[in-house]
Amino acid sequence: MNRKENTYVSTDSKLFDVIADSIEESLTAIKASDELRDILTRPVKKVHVTVPVALNNGSIRVYEGYRVIHSNILGPSIGGIRYDADIDEDKLEALAAWMTFKTALADLPFGGAKGGIKCNPGSLKDNEKEQLSRGYAAAMSQVFGVETDIPSPEMGTGEREMAWILDEYNKITGNSALGVITGKPVILGGSRGRKSATGRGVMITVLEVFKRLGIEPEGATAVIQGFGNVGKHTALWLRDQGVRILGISDLSAAYYHEDGIDIDNALEHVRQHETLSGFPGAQEIDHSELFRIPVDVVIPAARESTVTETIARDISAKVVVEAANGPLVPGADAILGEKEIVVVPDILAGAGGAIVSYYEWVQNRLGKRWLEEEIHYRHDEKIRSAFEKVWQNSEKYQVSLRKGAYIAAVKKLDVSYRLNKSFGYLPGGIVRYCV
Repeated sequence: MNRKENTYVSTDSKLFDVIADSIEESLTAIKASDELRDILTRPVKKVHVTVPVALNNGSIRVYEGYRVIHSNILGPSIGGIRYDADIDEDKLEALAAWMTFKTALADLPFGGAKGGIKCNPGSLKDNEKEQLSRGYAAAMSQVFGVETDIPSPEMGTGEREMAWILDEYNKITGNSALGVITGKPVILGGSRGRKSATGRGVMITVLEVFKRLGIEPEGATAVIQGFGNVGKHTALWLRDQGVRILGISDLSAAYYHEDGIDIDNALEHVRQHETLSGFPGAQEIDHSELFRIPVDVVIPAARESTVTETIARDISAKVVVEAANGPLVPGADAILGEKEIVVVPDILAGAGGAIVSYYEWVQNRLGKRWLEEEIHYRHDEKIRSAFEKVWQNSEKYQVSLRKGAYIAAVKKLDVSYRLNKSFGYLPGGIVRYCV
């Protein structure tokens, strides 16, 4: 399929270009049917709602909310809810697609979705955020469901927002379904280990690629772009493995220390000041210098399309591990390939959150509460198993790890789709019987 023919996103959106080639090459590699190609290049459902909020200044403001379900071939869709001024349907469609391939690669019984509200969460007071969250839950009460679509936290949201959404959903529906939301507080049925899960998945992925490349974790070096939930937990997990974090950054500032940054001190500074700006424990540098630091692994953990062609030319690390969704623009990916820098794709490295969301859903359904050590063991095995499939595909098909990951994910989707057809079920909620 020529990318110009791709009807998945509108012509003014470029985000889907980040994954379009990988999807097409994987479909071709496994000789997938045109039916599967059509299904994977458009979402199952898009929902657009408005949410009015009474602000503390006495005015009423109406916010736009979205939910995009990309696929339900493997089961109920799952994916985060993002509060961000820079979201729209096109971006959410691409993010939902990433979740489809992420869950397929991790062998989870879920499809992919993503949702959000177009807002600046930093400008809202807590009571305004609660109104917004509950209003969104009410508007989406016919979309969400423990066996249909399961939201989780994403950029701009966390356990508190998930608790509000869960409470409002159950009030409206008259249910008491804990499993309809994941990433909620442990006291409300959340899973131990969920908050740090994506960062732990990045750490396990780094260790696996280090093993293949003969790099010892003790004394290895890293820089991390982004110091939010994923970035900070990645830093903590890697530090515990002996990796020195030489550089960190957030939107406010970037910092470098040749002996390694004290991550605990950086976290305490952020707790007190909300950003890294003014952190006294390292040398402040320009954001552009972060990627020039000579290290073993670079970890983009901020947001989409932050690593441009210019930045890619500056990277001298042996490995780039994508903790964020789609952090590399397509041209940057090509440049890193030419430089023979190993790139571990987002749908593998960033799968930890989805994996532990699945275990949270399972615990809720079974009425059980697993210990954090058990969660870690189950999570780590999933990541290692997925990594092995990706590495083997890369060698078998002589392709990058990214394309190897998409081949593994699409194989899973292809088999499931053909079996679903055999039993009379087509994704999208259509049941086909011959009468």
